[in-house]
Amino acid sequence: MRWLMTLGERPRPDLPRFAAIPALHQARALALVDDFDHLFPVLREWRQAYGDELTAWAVQVEADDVTDLPAQLVAGWEEEGDVIRLDTERGGYVRVADYRDTPARTGISAQAGARLPV
Repeated sequence: MRWLMTLGERPRPDLPRFAAIPALHQARALALVDDFDHLFPVLREWRQAYGDELTAWAVQVEADDVTDLPAQLVAGWEEEGDVIRLDTERGGYVRVADYRDTPARTGISAQAGARLPV
C-alpha cells in the first residue's frame, strides 16, 4: 500500500477553509509515496509552487505509478471516504484531519485536526 495525495482546490474565496477534492484527472498536483511521512516533503514543495496556504487530500492505495493509476481508483476517487486532509498554515504548520471513519465524503467538513510543523 502506498499513499496518493492530490492538491485540493478552493473554489470559494469567501470560505478559506473549504477545499474541494478534484477528480484525479483534473488535479493540479498528484503525488504517490511509500509512507505517510513522505507526504510532508511533498507538501513543502507544493507550498513553494502554489502558495503558503493549501489543502491536500491523501488516501492509501494499491498503485505503482502515479501516471498509471488503477481504473477503479480513478472512477471511485470522488466517493473515496478513507481520506486524510492536510491543510498547510502560516508559520510552517500542517493541520491533519483523519476522515477514515467518516462514512461518506459528503460528511467531510473543515473539522480541526492536529497541527504539525513542516
